[in-house]
Amino acid sequence: MALLLITVFVFSGAAGLIYESIWSRYLGLFVGHSAYAQVIVLVIYLGGMSVGSAIAARRSARIREPLVAYAIVEGLVGLLGLVFHDAFLGVTELAYSTIFPALAGGPVLVIVKWSIAGLLILPQAILLGATCPLMSAGLIRLVSRDGRSDTGRLISVLYFANSIGAAVGVLIAGFYLIGAAGLPGTILTAAIINLLVGLTVFGAVRLAQEHEEPDSAPPPPHAAERGAPSPELPMLWRVLLIVTAGTALSSFIYEIAWVRMLSLVLGSATHSFELMLSAFILGLSLGAFWVRTRADRFRDPVRALGVTQWAMGALAILTLSAYLTSFDWMAFLIQGLDQNPEGYALFTVAKYGIALAVMLPATFCAGITLPLITRMLPNAGSGERAIGVVYSANTLGSIVGAGLAALVLMPVLGLKTLLVSGGVIDMALGVWLMFIAGRKSADTRRFAAALAGATVLAVVAASLNVHFDRGIITSGVFRYGRVPAAGARNVVFYRDGRT
Repeated sequence: MALLLITVFVFSGAAGLIYESIWSRYLGLFVGHSAYAQVIVLVIYLGGMSVGSAIAARRSARIREPLVAYAIVEGLVGLLGLVFHDAFLGVTELAYSTIFPALAGGPVLVIVKWSIAGLLILPQAILLGATCPLMSAGLIRLVSRDGRSDTGRLISVLYFANSIGAAVGVLIAGFYLIGAAGLPGTILTAAIINLLVGLTVFGAVRLAQEHEEPDSAPPPPHAAERGAPSPELPMLWRVLLIVTAGTALSSFIYEIAWVRMLSLVLGSATHSFELMLSAFILGLSLGAFWVRTRADRFRDPVRALGVTQWAMGALAILTLSAYLTSFDWMAFLIQGLDQNPEGYALFTVAKYGIALAVMLPATFCAGITLPLITRMLPNAGSGERAIGVVYSANTLGSIVGAGLAALVLMPVLGLKTLLVSGGVIDMALGVWLMFIAGRKSADTRRFAAALAGATVLAVVAASLNVHFDRGIITSGVFRYGRVPAAGARNVVFYRDGRT
């Protein structure tokens, strides 16, 4: 049954990213496609996810069968998806015909417009946020009945399954479903997936209950929390939740910076964005897959997490060199491929490869962190509640990162410094974790001090040796297939703005 649950979670992840992709298009028709609109849509989506995961964290231990609750949530998401298109048409028609004319010219108009936009997607976003904690809690209870305790492996596999589904789902939606079925048909497809997932899980749970031995009773609601809490748990909670939120913040700084940077290489077309988003999520899924067999075997998980955090920041900074080389890769593709359907297919695959070359090293590390953190807290005695709390804190950090990077830091710092700042956050978190892990080990403390020095060297090296030639990055290589020599173009004015 565990294999079935992991499989359906792949489809749940695909549906979730289809919703995110389609909601941005629907709400773009309502509130506009500006940078502000894109970020606020993302914040509404992530905010709902955070609320949903926090609610699930608070209540999952009191739910007798989390998998049944998961099935119900998936069904509700599907039902809301079935009526979303008609609801959108009715609400926006009412807004344009009645509400907006009454508020025209007033400052309340903007607030009302975004409130309507939020209410259109917030219920589903909250429900989607509850799915991961409920599925994790249900699967952990299921395997605990067999005497297994490999929670790190289970959580990592679930993150991998959900993320790989998301990476594939955004490509299927962007490259096929929207063209074949339009926005209504695409969101209907996601809704049907949710309904099928919910029915499958509910049917599997009922079938398993019917085949249980008569004298076998399910574990009590708090079974996942038995065991004496670690005396260091309160401090561990604070540290890991800070790291969870911090690494999510830095990851969205990376995503915003990489999307803007790669748009200058791959172009800003819709398909280019979908390739970049899928590459980002694929890196997360591969990291979770790698750590699945190792999460339960780390002798010092805090030290392992510290090394991973530091490596993530360092690799993000190092990818600046790959990014600068990608302009030459794109010029080679434009000049070498024929302009026909076959050439476009190869061109698309190659663009995906370029996005992976820039994003994969750091996102692979990011995919390790969340399963590892989620594994550490339940094993320290905090129970299955930790799953939802960690997920909620991670989502809150993502909200701050998305808004801060796109609307504040981008125009203030510029592209290169924005990416480096994300790397500094991750490396600083890694050094902090190493000092915490080294409280009882002089060797670990010395290693932490060495990492602190290496952080300074990495930042200085990136600042001095990596130069974004404005003539090259504004050359439109994705269109013309030519990269000018460094310094050959005189760029009169350049600024990294919000749009």
